Amino acid sequence: MPTLKDFAFYPIDWNLTPEHAVTMYLEWGNNDWHAEYPPVRSKEDVSRYFVVDSWQDPPVIRLVRRNSESAEDLVTVPLPPELLADWREANGGLRGVSAPTPAIKAWLKRELGQE
Repeated sequence: MPTLKDFAFYPIDWNLTPEHAVTMYLEWGNNDWHAEYPPVRSKEDVSRYFVVDSWQDPPVIRLVRRNSESAEDLVTVPLPPELLADWREANGGLRGVSAPTPAIKAWLKRELGQE
């Protein structure tokens, strides 16, 4: 079973949110070529980004690899208990998939050795 450290050398798009990913990969023509995330051109365009999945309790963190054909979870790890209050303050009790908070991103970067 993979761990976060297995992905330490993968390029991670730390600013890509689930909403931006949908715009880029699923809603063709819905974004500007001059935006931070221009439209994808082919299935060779790939992004890797983290999301917090709160469809279950407690939430989990997933590293997603997405291209125009599919999205694949590369690794899933529990949300550390010490970060749960931070996540809940930002997202309340909403269920779904959301971007990591700054505190969660900082923890992930430390875990990956990318500080």
